[in-house]
Amino acid sequence: MTATDLPATPSLIPTPPGRDYTDPGVFAREQRLIFERTWFCAVRGADLAAPGDFRTVRVGRESVLLTRNRSGAVRAFLNVCRHRGARLCTEEAGSVKRSLRCPYHAWTYDLDGRLVAAPNLADMAGVRREDRGLIGVHVREWLGYVWVCLADEPPSFADTVQAAVAERLGDPAAIDRYGVADLALGRRIGYDVAANWKLIVENFMECYHCGTIHPELTEVLPEFAEGYAAQYYVGHGAQFGEGIDGFTVDGGAGFGRLDGIGDHQDRRYYAITVPPQVFVNLVPDHVIVHRMFPLAPDRTRVECDWLYSPEVVASGADLSRSVELFDRVNRQDFDACERCQPAMESRAYRDGGVLVPVEHHIGAFHAWVGRMLAEPDSGTADTADTAGGR
Repeated sequence: MTATDLPATPSLIPTPPGRDYTDPGVFAREQRLIFERTWFCAVRGADLAAPGDFRTVRVGRESVLLTRNRSGAVRAFLNVCRHRGARLCTEEAGSVKRSLRCPYHAWTYDLDGRLVAAPNLADMAGVRREDRGLIGVHVREWLGYVWVCLADEPPSFADTVQAAVAERLGDPAAIDRYGVADLALGRRIGYDVAANWKLIVENFMECYHCGTIHPELTEVLPEFAEGYAAQYYVGHGAQFGEGIDGFTVDGGAGFGRLDGIGDHQDRRYYAITVPPQVFVNLVPDHVIVHRMFPLAPDRTRVECDWLYSPEVVASGADLSRSVELFDRVNRQDFDACERCQPAMESRAYRDGGVLVPVEHHIGAFHAWVGRMLAEPDSGTADTADTAGGR
């Protein structure tokens, strides 16, 4: 096991200052320059199972409406009626038969975002309904999830999202062996975390804390007790401990190995961070995906999905021991992040803290955030095309 990015000499490197985790101005800039310009993992495709199913999610400062059209394709729009700006869909999830109707003045749009009806509009000469469709948002589907980007010209999906996964695993095809897109949702748990989104990313990336707060995890993955996280090494998967049969809360057997998993991936745990808001955890019999939704400088919603082979979910198998391990890890992690958040405003953290050598890889995340925030900022979101333009 060789680290590819070990520091040449032991050292401490600085973190961002505390205000970067508390200042509403910094958070607003992150909303504009990070979350509204990068690919954002919004929903699992199966959440939009049938034509007319819809979900609304917060992306940066915007409410984004996702739906499946009559042809089975996923479409995404800013959740704003083009008449007077009313929120088109006020529920987080639902289903319509053929159209989306604004509850304020009854402007009505089809599932491709085209304006199909509006009271009195037909009597007005020179008004083109095709010019008043919903504002479209770029959409990609990958790993069974729907990713959106609000930018006029989105960054390359391959060079950002897919490259982050390939870089971590050291093999572009490694993720494909888990067949994530074909897995079934076994459990979903939501967490409301009173902490800045960057604290959550930093916590997930390192394992310096694992020996202190994760007794169940280090029992299953003993090497984590040494402080080096799997993400510290390119291509490395932490090995299950001796006598551990599965990635479960008691180390007992889980379920059969996912089809496609090679022997070199068996009995190993891989962790991946996809900036800015996705964590992927790979183990032989299931996959865990976290999606973060930053809501305020000190509040983040996290949704965590446990994915299994469809046969396991359909059988009604007891998933509790499997789910409980990482649910405990999540709660332990989020409690730690919530303990850090108040101190970000302390004068003791005015100039930030430090990263010890086993945490140095977090510096790459800090550098990425810095590069994103250095981009030109008009102070407003990009203007997207109307429906049909994407």
